[in-house]
Amino acid sequence: MHTPTHSPDSWLLEVNNLSCGYGGDSVVRDVSFALSHGDIGCLLGPSGCGKSTILRALAGFLPLNSGEISLLSQAISLPGRTLAPEKRRVGMVFQDYALFPHLTIADNVGFGLRNMSKAEKHQKVAELLDVVHLQDLANNYPHELSGGQQQRVALARALAPEPTLILLDEPFSNLDADLRRRLSLDVRDILKTLGISAILVTHDQQEAFAMCDQVAVLRDGQIQQWDVPYNL
Repeated sequence: MHTPTHSPDSWLLEVNNLSCGYGGDSVVRDVSFALSHGDIGCLLGPSGCGKSTILRALAGFLPLNSGEISLLSQAISLPGRTLAPEKRRVGMVFQDYALFPHLTIADNVGFGLRNMSKAEKHQKVAELLDVVHLQDLANNYPHELSGGQQQRVALARALAPEPTLILLDEPFSNLDADLRRRLSLDVRDILKTLGISAILVTHDQQEAFAMCDQVAVLRDGQIQQWDVPYNL
């Protein structure tokens, strides 16, 4: 167990003895960690070590073979019982941005806001575009934006429904090194300003250490160490 000692009610996310994988095989075995409110955690390791498998389990895309995932002290994944992805208040930002090419930037950001009046939705989208510094591009389309701008749109869209947790799956890997560094710090600032917790998946140690409060070093489907960057 790699969980630091806090009082249990201070955890936002708890993962206990998680095992999961594909077709009955466990890619990830006996993984445990916990994340505090407002913290950014990282799953760091080489390709094929199980980072994205854990992320898919957190998102609700993958059932568990054993163990438990809890969010705000409520079990959201157990063997044989998985709360649907859209019901767990978890946002996801993908490696390839996954923006809708036929929608404007504003409509992309507002896509998940179904239970709002038109005026409320418009205001929410404007606020988020302001947060990610894209307020001047609301009426543009994704193909007119740079990779870094598209990634910020994807972040704003994930933030729009006010999720409890954001999952970031190698979000900067399509960008050049300079932009990666700048954008990872930008994203950290945005999440910290909004007080939103996140889990980042990356194979880039610099990115992990610059952006995250807690880092899990993964190897062959198991956590070697879960600690603050300084201690690692």
